[in-house]
Amino acid sequence: MSAAVTAEAPVRRRSGGNGDVAGVLAGALALCAALALIDLTQGTAAVGPVELWNVFLGSADQDSAAVVMASRLPRMLAGIVVGLALGVAGAALQSISRNVLASPDTLAVNAGAYFALGIASVTGFTLPLLASSAVAFVGGLAAAVVVLGLSGLGTGALRLVLAGSALALGLGSMTSALLLLYPQATEGLYQWGQGSISQGGTSGVVQVAPLLVVGLAGLLLLGRRMDALGLGDDAARSLGVNVRSTRVGAVLLAVLLSAAAVTLAGPIGFVGLCAPALVRPLANRVQRLGRAVFFLPLAGLMGANLILASDVALRAVVGADASVRVPTGVITSLVGAVFLIVLAFRAKDFGSVTPTDHHPLPPRWRYLLTVAVLAAVALAVLAGSLLLGDAKLLLGDVLNWLAGESGKVVGFVLDTRAPRVAAAMAAGAALALAGTLIQSITRNPLAEPGLLGVSGGAGLAAVLVVSTVPLVSPWGISLAALAGAALAAALVFGLAARGGYQQNRLVLIGVGVSAGTLALVSLVIVLTDPFNATKALTWLAGSTYGRTFLDVLPLAAGLLVFVPMTAFRHRELDILSLDEDTPRLLGVPLARARLLFLVVSVILTALSIAAVGAVGFVGLVAPHAARALVGRRHTRVLPTAILLGAILVGAADVLGRTVIAPAQLGAGLLTAVLGTPYFIWLLWRSRARQAG
Repeated sequence: MSAAVTAEAPVRRRSGGNGDVAGVLAGALALCAALALIDLTQGTAAVGPVELWNVFLGSADQDSAAVVMASRLPRMLAGIVVGLALGVAGAALQSISRNVLASPDTLAVNAGAYFALGIASVTGFTLPLLASSAVAFVGGLAAAVVVLGLSGLGTGALRLVLAGSALALGLGSMTSALLLLYPQATEGLYQWGQGSISQGGTSGVVQVAPLLVVGLAGLLLLGRRMDALGLGDDAARSLGVNVRSTRVGAVLLAVLLSAAAVTLAGPIGFVGLCAPALVRPLANRVQRLGRAVFFLPLAGLMGANLILASDVALRAVVGADASVRVPTGVITSLVGAVFLIVLAFRAKDFGSVTPTDHHPLPPRWRYLLTVAVLAAVALAVLAGSLLLGDAKLLLGDVLNWLAGESGKVVGFVLDTRAPRVAAAMAAGAALALAGTLIQSITRNPLAEPGLLGVSGGAGLAAVLVVSTVPLVSPWGISLAALAGAALAAALVFGLAARGGYQQNRLVLIGVGVSAGTLALVSLVIVLTDPFNATKALTWLAGSTYGRTFLDVLPLAAGLLVFVPMTAFRHRELDILSLDEDTPRLLGVPLARARLLFLVVSVILTALSIAAVGAVGFVGLVAPHAARALVGRRHTRVLPTAILLGAILVGAADVLGRTVIAPAQLGAGLLTAVLGTPYFIWLLWRSRARQAG
């Protein structure tokens, strides 16, 4: 096991005694106090250091005292409490899993807690703060159990991130559905969901503080056992430690801390990942600092410093007025994305996450039958999509419309519905083809445009255009999405190439870039006006609402060009998916071919996102299911995957606009909800086969 992946054992500390430990803790505490004072001087009101000093002396005017006591002090205290909770929770999770990538974010604890609170919001019940913490605790604990069960303990660093990212995406999609379906009941939930420490008083902090004390005290009591776990399970058992009860207790207490933080300030991203990472270099140098009794409080202080520093930097960069609308969690998520990428380079052993994917080649008749059945299903989805909706039509209505003989009502319905159907099915086909190409060149069946950050880059650029240029043309959105996808792909693959192009490292860097683009998307949405924010949220849900044939034209052109091209070069894809040496032995230019197919996948992803918005997991599910049906040869995989992608998104679109009509859900939300269980099943099968 690589030392870069596992938590550092206390026996590896190099030097220093109790004085050094006390000095480090005092320094972290002093930094926290300094940042807290600076944070108190920032805001929209004219209350600076002098006025703040007068407030402390009791000689300030009434307005200055009210600003500090009712707004700034609660915000500062919330930042400290939330930072302490998340920092300690992250350190505990990393310790008991022996995995430096474990945190409330990568274990989807925050996403689970957020989703649980979203469900509580739409029920119409007003819950007190502590009851809300209980709801968040249940949601976060359920998510943590799933992710830890998939990733294992002490191994599977990348599997943990993939499982957590997939589950967080699925839970986030369901939360987004709640936001769109119940806008009044969930008013303000989106901005709170990005992690905001703004408070309307100190009552919330006062109620959450006991949970922080209980969680921290409980983890400190488990400190010696957690130190023993760092030596390995067998060594811990030889020392009389009950490994199972220690892990269960630590997870429960860490989730309690995370739930309390989410209830108070929303899911502030990546503090639990970054805070222990900042402490670990110090622990490698100072003796005894790696012990849980010192490491946990120091990680908590680092978490508080990280949140306060992010809040101070936010107000300094965007100004006091704009910072009111920007959640602090957006900044911490950007910092966390950078940390994730850095950890991808530092970790030397991720363990294998790629499932055994050797599918036998079925007889030709079975392949032809499979394609014929899928083509029939695609036609059925196409027909059903045209006939079903707010207005139910007959097949004869569609035939009359095609002949130009339909009435005004039927003509209007099909004139608006047909482009939506075309956009959904074309986007599904394009994403499936893009996912097939990416999985082939990376030789990783778990790779797909969303997890590699390509979709995030395209989505960020498109949201920028949609939010700032109201009358932008479809071609303008397509070009913006293409530029964003190209930049994201260049960043991900460029960084991975510098590290020796390790396939698992590539995926981890992609997850980091995806997290960064998602944070920037949130920043754009909260800064734009409410009308554009709603439009961007609807577009991000993968909605086909309001699409015209002009919107579909760029995507259709891309499919007409790239489907024949990739089909013609299917043998190169077969060779590239084998290993690094075979292409060179057979005379295939590895770098050039990989770049070509990467460019094609980036273009297809960008065009599909420009046409229908963010649609996740199609690039994962369709190629993998295609290989299971027809084998690994790309001459068979390509048409099968394209048909499966068109069916999946087309069916998701028609279900989203008919099941809960007149309300509608974007196709992207449904594909994420459907794709998340499939992705989790793939990871579970991967772990089961490796264990066997």
